[in-house]
Amino acid sequence: MKLVAPEYQLAPALVLAVMAQESNFDPLAESPKKAQGLMQLMPETGTRFNVLRLRDPSQNIRGGMAYLRWLLAYYEGDVQLALAAYNAGEKAVDRYLGVPPYAETRMYVRRIMATVGGQRLHPFDARVTEASAMLQRVRAAMQAIQAGRR
Repeated sequence: MKLVAPEYQLAPALVLAVMAQESNFDPLAESPKKAQGLMQLMPETGTRFNVLRLRDPSQNIRGGMAYLRWLLAYYEGDVQLALAAYNAGEKAVDRYLGVPPYAETRMYVRRIMATVGGQRLHPFDARVTEASAMLQRVRAAMQAIQAGRR
């Protein structure tokens, strides 16, 4: 893990925290929603990140790291948003303009954030994908609030 995570520009501690939360390090784990393996990849996510065998631990970890790397780029390094999207999907995070109000997702984010010491930002590679339009909307709203306080 420590050797492979840097290939994806990810902190090993973050990857391990996601894996612990997702599968408790069980390569045969399967969720009721059909997420599989150590990183609990949905079949569609596996296809999206070129995972041919979801149950193959190496492929599953690499696919999960590719997805996490993509999410960090999409949310410009915001760890909470990337984690929320890993759990609930980026469409839900974008729709709610942040961590969705799902108890499971909020607890998931809280647990992993505690494990990684509350690190809010993670380096990201902007070349991986374009940033979420949601970020621009949230920033514009925050700027409007700030301007109103002046």
